[in-house]
Amino acid sequence: MVTVAAVVVLLVAAIAFANRGSGGGGTNDGPAGGGRAGQADPTAPTGVEPVTGKNAGIASGFARTEQGAQSAAANYAVALGSDGMFRTEDRHRIVDAVYTPDAAEKRRAELDKVYSDPEFLKRIGLDEKGSAPEDMTFVSRTNPVGSKIVSYDRNAARVAVWYSSLFGLAGDGSTTPVSESWYTSTFDLKWADDDWRVADFDQKEGPAPVGRDQAAASAKDMTEAVEGFGGFTYAR
Repeated sequence: MVTVAAVVVLLVAAIAFANRGSGGGGTNDGPAGGGRAGQADPTAPTGVEPVTGKNAGIASGFARTEQGAQSAAANYAVALGSDGMFRTEDRHRIVDAVYTPDAAEKRRAELDKVYSDPEFLKRIGLDEKGSAPEDMTFVSRTNPVGSKIVSYDRNAARVAVWYSSLFGLAGDGSTTPVSESWYTSTFDLKWADDDWRVADFDQKEGPAPVGRDQAAASAKDMTEAVEGFGGFTYAR
């Protein structure tokens, strides 16, 4: 389990480098919601309305504002931490939808090598196509808790996203049961093709809250929860 967790940390770090396509971004210049570098914004939606555009199933058309950059970073964290990254066709779609074209071109082969490694897939319980065994549910889900602007101008933004991550196989007899981890990924975004796209990123563990003395769910309950509760694709 420790080995798998370590590999997954490296994987998630490699993940957050995918290119997203354009989608008719807004041109609102002023910062929304009063956000400033290093300060938290209210959790309630403020300022620019949520985007309605989609590119490869991922939100697109983010406003050219601080809020828009935070929205883009949070959405990209979700896409890049999803189970789709373990399937070749879905991974390519995500990469082309999240990264700048230059970054996507450079990272696609690297990500293919990592996510298609048979030994790695075997260690986390998946077959060579990234599929879970029969009667098992593979879970890889990123849940943003908050975001903040590290730096911002009209052409580039650096945004930190704090999130929890669920990862593992749900089902009776799983040797890699679903567990929770906490990370902060900081995305370097560029304004390209009328939208924010990922140019680079770095990741660190935590901050992780103190866990409650709470009984872990049974394999059945975890499977039902994962299949019954859809993950969010849009944040902020």
